Amino acid sequence: MKNSIVNVAIQVLPVSKTKHPYAIVDTAIEVIQKSGLTYRVCPFETVVEGPFAQVMSLIEEIHHACYADGTENMMCYVKIQSNASGTVSIGDKMDKYD
Repeated sequence: MKNSIVNVAIQVLPVSKTKHPYAIVDTAIEVIQKSGLTYRVCPFETVVEGPFAQVMSLIEEIHHACYADGTENMMCYVKIQSNASGTVSIGDKMDKYD
């Protein structure tokens, strides 16, 4: 499973008294962009495609980055799509709309 290619929807809802939440969400997206994984930013969440273990590590990195950027409290919602064959792709679901 840890090498299976999965799709993970990640939504962070940061709370800060000193920074607008969108600025902290931008920090989370920067971490995703730097990961080298395939991703798609959507209005409510960002979908990431990659090996299960690598995406889970990315989620941890996002948490550290958001707290370092001023988050005092944060909810993080994660949805995981996997497949018995071992591969799920964003393109399989979205290419028909591009």
